[in-house]
Amino acid sequence: MARGWESKDVEAQVVDSSEAKKFSSGHEQKTPEQQLREQAVKDLQLSRIRISHDLASATNANHRKSLEAALAHLDKKISELS
Repeated sequence: MARGWESKDVEAQVVDSSEAKKFSSGHEQKTPEQQLREQAVKDLQLSRIRISHDLASATNANHRKSLEAALAHLDKKISELS
């Protein structure tokens, strides 16, 4: 019987500590829109990194031109979201 109470107490402590971390981080909770925007910016930045690496190794002029246009487009989208 005591073991059952202990496990429930530990579970309550874990839940309490996770909730405390959310509020004690010093950051306000972000709205779902803010979270989506930040995730979109991160995704665009990752795409930008990949395209930059592709551009560094591209040898065909048409391919390079296409990659440069993609970089410009990503930069514009990132600046719009930031």
